[in-house]
Amino acid sequence: MDKHNSSELLNSDFSLSKNASSDSLDSDSKSSSLNSKHGQDSSHVLGDIQLLDGEKVMGVARDVTYLCPYSGPSRGVLKVTNYQLHFRPTEATALQTTLSVPLGVVSRIEKVGGASSKGENSYGIEVFCKDMRNLRFAHKQENHSRRGIFEKLQQLAFPLSHRLPLFAFSYSESFPEDGWHVYEPITELRRMGVNNDMWRITRINDKYEICDSYPSVWAVPAAANDDLLRSVAAFRSRGRIPVLAWIHPSSQATITRCSQPLVGVSGKRSREDERYIQLIMDANAQAHKLFIMDARPSANAIANKAKGGGYESEDAYQNAELVFLDIHNIHVMRESLRKLKELCFPQIDQTRWFSGIEASCWLKHIKCILAGAVRIVDKVENHKTSVLVHCSDGWDRTAQLTALAMLMLDPYYRTLRGFEVLIEKEWLSFGHKFQLRIGHGDERHSDADRSPVFVQWVDCVWQLQQQFPTAFEFTERLLITIVDHLYSCRFGTFLFNTERERVKEEVKSKTVSLWSYINSRQDLYLNPLYWGPSSFGATTPPSPYSRPQIVLVPVASLRIIKLWKALYCRWNPTMRQQDPIYQRTRELVALRAQLEAAAAAAAGEYAQRHHRMALTPPRVASPHHV
Repeated sequence: MDKHNSSELLNSDFSLSKNASSDSLDSDSKSSSLNSKHGQDSSHVLGDIQLLDGEKVMGVARDVTYLCPYSGPSRGVLKVTNYQLHFRPTEATALQTTLSVPLGVVSRIEKVGGASSKGENSYGIEVFCKDMRNLRFAHKQENHSRRGIFEKLQQLAFPLSHRLPLFAFSYSESFPEDGWHVYEPITELRRMGVNNDMWRITRINDKYEICDSYPSVWAVPAAANDDLLRSVAAFRSRGRIPVLAWIHPSSQATITRCSQPLVGVSGKRSREDERYIQLIMDANAQAHKLFIMDARPSANAIANKAKGGGYESEDAYQNAELVFLDIHNIHVMRESLRKLKELCFPQIDQTRWFSGIEASCWLKHIKCILAGAVRIVDKVENHKTSVLVHCSDGWDRTAQLTALAMLMLDPYYRTLRGFEVLIEKEWLSFGHKFQLRIGHGDERHSDADRSPVFVQWVDCVWQLQQQFPTAFEFTERLLITIVDHLYSCRFGTFLFNTERERVKEEVKSKTVSLWSYINSRQDLYLNPLYWGPSSFGATTPPSPYSRPQIVLVPVASLRIIKLWKALYCRWNPTMRQQDPIYQRTRELVALRAQLEAAAAAAAGEYAQRHHRMALTPPRVASPHHV
């Protein structure tokens, strides 16, 4: 093989190298395929590439041309590590700078052209990414120069398909705080007031025998014994019985979550399941009714009867009202995002921008999810009525609705740490299938189980931020960081499908938590406009004239909902936000902390002065002599 024109494959082992960290994945909306590496961490530099702790260069291809859709062809060196694809142009300019893409972002890799292809840059590799963009590299045609780097990319981008470890198991950077301790289920349940007279904590699923996709710790009605729980599990899809997600601190109205009942076409009934639902209803003394929010369109729920599933009959479940929320399934959402991707990358057609967004139906789906969560919030907050939420199996649309409703109801989840707890609780512990939906390290890009369900929920959170800009302790930068590392495989947080699988794979002891990384640099994500119950850096409560709205009720209308350009269009240099916006945000956060400290000092001085005056005896006036 020619050294200069073809691939030079280096160091094919997966041994660790002890290096300091660099944030090689840009985690904010100003990143682009032109320049996605500008982390502030210290780093180990090998030649022209910054390496993370545990990252190692595995292959190099020289004289490669990156075909950027915005700045044009750029010739340089393509390197592949066990974490990222790294391209550096031979002569970097303002428009042609370094490209770094975590391999976890890669969805598929295809060869373009053949040895007899005609035309310049007609022979090479195209990399299709999960984050809306495609990358194309042209190689020299002689000596099959792309073969080595193509094979190395296939191996490292899809390690599980080649029986190799994900990068998270090699990455071992240490941070001041261990993010694996952010969420403790017992602590969170006690924060909500459980155990109490009506709800109890149970470890019946401690070994994941009742439901292998549920967490080990549940909160269930206090009157429900373990035998009843087992009977209910037999009548619910995948054993996912109704368990507590959230309880209102004053009314005791609850949000519970589960999967569909196994009714089938014959209309089976379960006395145990009906009794259990009655216990959930009885646990709320404020109302004698229960709303069952089925996330599916009614036609889909009816169709599920043919597969052995179905929905609750109002005749069987007394005082329960069934509501269908018309949210479509994972396949519809996947197709919707595909259409949106075609609209946003690589070029934006101005003549069909609005019609294209409408045709994708993406914003319509966002509206339906928001509207469903608003209905749940209304029943719990205004009507003081408990709500049971499910879809088919209770790990996709159910998580979207419960997590969004809890975010609207509980200000704690709108803090940075509370938001991490919410994700850990409603998404990770309750078994959203991240491995199947994202396809970490798996080359089966056309797998029918892939779907952007979690990204769609994060989009809904962003919509809330737009309508309530002072209600969240964090900015959209946190949301984009989470989405980026959802794909990156740098951290263990989103790996595997269930809590049981993460325990089996020893994720907490063998990988680093994303929350360790985020909590070590919180200043990057804080919102300077935030007025909340635990305002960051605040030593005095907010002004009474700027108290937060405790319950958020967004307008779920297409008149208000917007496309999240900072996420979906960020790879286009003309669309992404620029550096000064983020720098100004950090300056405002620092200024706010200074002003709050000054206000606290002034308040303290005033209190001391008032105290001294109270202790000083009143001065006696001299008698007046005539």
